[in-house]
Amino acid sequence: MEREHKDRFRNILDRIASKIPGIARIDTEVTADKRVLLRFNDGAFDDPFFAQQMSDGTLKVFAYLLLLEDPDPPPFICIEEPENGLYHKLLEALAQEFRAHASGKKHAPQIFVTTHQPYFVDALAPEEVWILEKGADGYSTIRRVSELEMVRNLVAEGLPPGGLWYSDYLDAR
Repeated sequence: MEREHKDRFRNILDRIASKIPGIARIDTEVTADKRVLLRFNDGAFDDPFFAQQMSDGTLKVFAYLLLLEDPDPPPFICIEEPENGLYHKLLEALAQEFRAHASGKKHAPQIFVTTHQPYFVDALAPEEVWILEKGADGYSTIRRVSELEMVRNLVAEGLPPGGLWYSDYLDAR
């Protein structure tokens, strides 16, 4: 993106920096051998940090947000367990970003996320959550959480879907 969409990439880096806690600015440095290095400035230091000095969680959030900003996005994006390596309080913001980009508008990608983290599920509406369960016969079944009347009622009372999952309200049994 740096080479083919320079202005757009600069704008994307500015938007991403505003969404990652503690990051004031992200920019690039092109080396003599034409490599593009990412530099993260957290505002507390004069000198920026290069990507290899950043936490895995920060780089992971950066990668997800960059994926969502693709000028020519794929029609279907699958993300497995985005919670791995992330501070749990970032999961709601990440879910909101996924939702915003899977808007249903023309050329917007469909986003499929698998998770084992109730905090991530807490950021979703029951209509956005599907449960896949492997049966004793080896086949998996799928159902939408919003089809479970008790869950709909409990969410309407203010209980979050992830908490209900953690409390076994989403199990078929």
